[in-house]
Amino acid sequence: MTQLKSVKEKLRLVNMLRLLKKSYTYEELSKITGLPITVLNRYVRGKVLPSAERTRALTELLSPYINLRGEVKKRLKFDSRGFFDTMSVLSDTSLMTLLSEELAGRFVDLNPDKILTAATDGIPFAVHIARELGVDVVYAKKKKEVGVEKFYEVNYVPSASGSITTLYLPTWALSKGDRVLIVDDVVRSGETQRALLELCHQAGAKPVGMVFLVSIGDIAEKFGEEHGIPVESVITLER
Repeated sequence: MTQLKSVKEKLRLVNMLRLLKKSYTYEELSKITGLPITVLNRYVRGKVLPSAERTRALTELLSPYINLRGEVKKRLKFDSRGFFDTMSVLSDTSLMTLLSEELAGRFVDLNPDKILTAATDGIPFAVHIARELGVDVVYAKKKKEVGVEKFYEVNYVPSASGSITTLYLPTWALSKGDRVLIVDDVVRSGETQRALLELCHQAGAKPVGMVFLVSIGDIAEKFGEEHGIPVESVITLER
């Protein structure tokens, strides 16, 4: 095992413990692991990293207690009209790190060159996955930034607004032949994501897959069928 891989496994265990600490007390974790509370506290705080042998043993022991999709679902905050907020998921760096490790492993064989998303809520999720894949992340905005001369742009009509929205992407962000993984936090009707696909086409880039934190209904499945690319959603909610 390389030193880098060993360190990554240790950090993954730390993130597992940090995530579990939000549902379990130190006393409960001590009973599960058989380790003193003081030792667990040092791991969670990042003061000490466990040995490689202990990392493997604890990872195997704690894995059944980790339910990433369950964590995402229980953290979504719904209002009286059925709309939800993903901030409590996106702001949890331990949860996002563990999720992105799992998802990146499913798309690494596609050899993406860039991650593409839309500002702003898609950015945290995209950055985590881009980091795991070791590639750059670029994002389209709803306004032109000063200092950028040339843009790809696409107009679309979000179903909830009834007005035209434009996404702008600097032309330097994607190059002809780039293999692009599209990442977004939520896909509802699909208009924004279709706009991202169109930006890829304008740049001569090739979409190779799509990843969503939350999809509504069967829209993610339809994207896969329409474009012949793998599409992954962490959780799917009924309309």
